Amino acid sequence: MGELINIKCFNENPSVKSSLTFLRKTEWARKKVEELYVNTEPKFEN
Repeated sequence: MGELINIKCFNENPSVKSSLTFLRKTEWARKKVEELYVNTEPKFEN
């Protein structure tokens, strides 16, 4: 993920716990991750 979104918690000594803590506290970073998810999630047709 650090290659797609340049956020320190993903690139320097990453851990799930530190990344989740950062994303919970930092709205702009959370929005970037959400946008990445929405844009990369396969679309399902009904």
